[in-house]
Amino acid sequence: MSRREIITVPDETLKKISEPIEKLGINEKKLINDLFETMYASNGIGLAAVQVGILKRILVVDVSSKEEKNKPICFINPVIKKVSDEMSIYEEGCLSIPDTFIEIERPKICEVEYLDIDGKIQTKKFDGLLSTCVQHEINHLDGRLIIDHLSKLKKDMIIKKISKLKKNPDRIIV
Repeated sequence: MSRREIITVPDETLKKISEPIEKLGINEKKLINDLFETMYASNGIGLAAVQVGILKRILVVDVSSKEEKNKPICFINPVIKKVSDEMSIYEEGCLSIPDTFIEIERPKICEVEYLDIDGKIQTKKFDGLLSTCVQHEINHLDGRLIIDHLSKLKKDMIIKKISKLKKNPDRIIV
């Protein structure tokens, strides 16, 4: 396993649509392990392959708390089949948009069909934070980011701020 570099806005790769996995092989399983290692090292709860520059429909999540044992879930070619009418709001962050948190309203429950790490088809319902996280990561696979929920002005301000931080990484903002 190895840690991968997470790409950040304004990298155009993040806006591209990821391709389905045709065959689950050694390279895909290595990528899945690398995604988990990268996500845990970055204190994230979800990570899509596109966030490390690989346009494949793979994502990983783990919303377990520090008190409970890790509960990692891998999704290959995930498709949201149904969503609830009931909505919930979470303050979402994103490893590809550092130091940015946005309240986003999403369906409270989602049903997702996907392949697991063994290549078996699964269909499961997810609720609460796990539902939000899965929807967030599937959005990544479709080239959508949390800042796409904002006005153009707010979105441009965030991208400009992150771009400046990339150019001046030692700069301290007070």
